[in-house]
Amino acid sequence: MSRSLSVILITLVSFGIYFFMSQAYFSELRQWVNGFIPNLGLSHILGYLIFCLPILLGASIINEFKRCKVTLGLNRSFVKGILFPMICTLPMFIGFAFCFPVNEDLTNDELLITGVAAAFFEEFIFRGFLFGQLFRFTKLGFIPAVLLGALLFAAMHLYQSNDLTTLIGIFATTFMGAILFAWLFAEWNYNLWIPIFLHFFMNLAWMLFSVSENAFGGFYANIFRILTIALAIILTLVYKRKKQLPLIINRGTIWMKNRN
Repeated sequence: MSRSLSVILITLVSFGIYFFMSQAYFSELRQWVNGFIPNLGLSHILGYLIFCLPILLGASIINEFKRCKVTLGLNRSFVKGILFPMICTLPMFIGFAFCFPVNEDLTNDELLITGVAAAFFEEFIFRGFLFGQLFRFTKLGFIPAVLLGALLFAAMHLYQSNDLTTLIGIFATTFMGAILFAWLFAEWNYNLWIPIFLHFFMNLAWMLFSVSENAFGGFYANIFRILTIALAIILTLVYKRKKQLPLIINRGTIWMKNRN
């Protein structure tokens, strides 16, 4: 079996085990942990840590346990990973402050669950592992490597509404968000802190102000979100051009790569 095919199989099996277990048993495990640690946010994070074990095992098999931090993108600049997303999300924080009231019902549990846990673990699992292993260590190009994760990532957010039009908007928004996060991850030299903190700050802006009850949002919410996305793309392209760095995602890597 070729190296590329073995990585694909290990990645899909590891992710499949994680996905099935988390969908079937996450709520029960979180409730059980919460019996020992009476804090829903911390119980949520600990639940994620337990269910991420198949992901760590898969990454360890692909590139050895001691290299997991490297292959998952956690060894890159933490400071750059914070500063770039902070700059990019300024339109959302400033725009939302003018257009929406402060969310006075925001709780610490919501900050930990929707802010910290969602940003870190979703990027760790979907971008660092599922997309990252497929794109970095196989012959798969960007589109086939990102497609499965983007579809599942979008589908996981459909619980937020029962209205068909809103559901379509939620799916489209989160699907494109998954592709954006994967693109930024690759173009910033596989620095997973970039999508983690961009995800975190975008969620934080959404939570700090009473923007919307779902990920789709309304007219003004999407205007400022589009400005943030545009700024992230433009600044990335400017940075790479200034540093004379080639784009990782190009015609030679969009579908299939000639070499790993």
